[in-house]
Amino acid sequence: MANTPTDLDPTVRVRFCPSPTGNPHVGLVRTALFNWAFARHNGGKLVFRIEDTDAARDSEDSYNQLLDAMRWLGFDWDEGPEVGGPHEPYRQSQRMDIYADVAAKLHAAGHAYHCYCSTEELDARREAARAAGKPSGYDGHCRELTADQVEVYEQEGRKPILRFRMPEGTIVFDDLVRGTLSFDPKDVPDYGIVRANGAPLYTLVNPVDDALMGITHVLRGEDLLSSTPRQIALYAALAQIGVGNGTTPRFGHLPYVMGEGNKKLSKRDPQASLNLYRERGFIPEGLLNYLALLGWSLSEDQDRFSMDELVAAFDIAKVNANPARFDLKKCEAINAEHLRALAPEDFCARLVPYLQAAGLLPVEPSAEQLALLAAVAPLTQERMVVLGEIVQMAGFLFVAPEAFAVDPDDAAKVLNADARPVLEASVKALTELADFTPEPIQAALREALVDGLGIKPKFAFTPLRVAVTGRRVSPPLFESMELLGREETLRRLTAALALVPAS
Repeated sequence: MANTPTDLDPTVRVRFCPSPTGNPHVGLVRTALFNWAFARHNGGKLVFRIEDTDAARDSEDSYNQLLDAMRWLGFDWDEGPEVGGPHEPYRQSQRMDIYADVAAKLHAAGHAYHCYCSTEELDARREAARAAGKPSGYDGHCRELTADQVEVYEQEGRKPILRFRMPEGTIVFDDLVRGTLSFDPKDVPDYGIVRANGAPLYTLVNPVDDALMGITHVLRGEDLLSSTPRQIALYAALAQIGVGNGTTPRFGHLPYVMGEGNKKLSKRDPQASLNLYRERGFIPEGLLNYLALLGWSLSEDQDRFSMDELVAAFDIAKVNANPARFDLKKCEAINAEHLRALAPEDFCARLVPYLQAAGLLPVEPSAEQLALLAAVAPLTQERMVVLGEIVQMAGFLFVAPEAFAVDPDDAAKVLNADARPVLEASVKALTELADFTPEPIQAALREALVDGLGIKPKFAFTPLRVAVTGRRVSPPLFESMELLGREETLRRLTAALALVPAS
């Protein structure tokens, strides 16, 4: 994907760092898109990092799905899995020694301390704080333990967590999306960075990797905003102990994506699953175009744009901080526009996997099958919203004669007693037709049905469409008959007569 802006800043380094838990979802994709576009617009680097330190939730299958999704969407990354880079490895599960070393240095320098509080004690003190109308975050109980107190806890068999010591003073930062934000110290208590079993927490590993990998900008979801002051404090501590280059990334918190009922779109919502859109036949160009509109726009009067246009125009300062609502109908409409804009050969090639998945094409389609698909594709391209519709729209051309069946609902509505004379007259007219191409087919049927039987075209041709294609919605009727050929068209019309009830 090309990059055309003139205001390049090759020092920009952003990261996309998903956790391999479950299927990728559209909110995650929107985050990846904005990071990718920001990096490419500036001529900087995109670091793809895998946050897989939670062994209970992470899976290799989800990891592979993430890589597959990134490839399918067309994202390229400058460092990360399958690409490598100067900060390998890029899977956090392979960086545990690094985190242990940093945690030890933070503890030795006094930026972190051991906390022996049990879960029950923490819960009880939080409840008491709430009852007293005070902040219910960690109260600093273990901040200044004496050696004797530590010895007592150790003799009790308590295993401490490592807790980061938040500095005094208000934390202020300039959010790239939301402007200047400030956090009062009482609202940002000390927090855990290493579990009692020695496993590092997200609160440690994420900033450590950002520091070591030289990340300059962090673009992420609004739901992570509350953790930003903690990370900013940790970046400062890391700089003091010599971890990283001593700089703090600039943050931009992207707006929520809202689903049904104006609720935040959850990865558990069916409409959030990226796999759902792939299976239906959305194309990356259409889906990414729509997701870009969830918080950003190219211009007031242009909803459809290419990824090259997005890269050239992308400005993080123009991202709207207000929540964006996911509108499936608009997503479908934009995807349909991108489908219509595909070159015929490209459109045709993208249809093949959907016909294969439906069992209508083999793994290795024959030259005749591909020629048939190339012939019908232009007849469907203007009518389709997603690629998967090709199965219903043109599957009648690829199904074996003995397996062809008319949709029962359409048959019940259309192939009634009134359809019998239409089908009989059509069989006679087409049997006698010398030139079996669209214009002669249309002329012969119009003469037989509209002129001969006095039936309006709408009522004359609908039974033929159902009989020949199996459905009331299909590519143009006369072109469909030509592609089927005279023999198969007549066979289907005759078979349809058997479905018509006796008058």
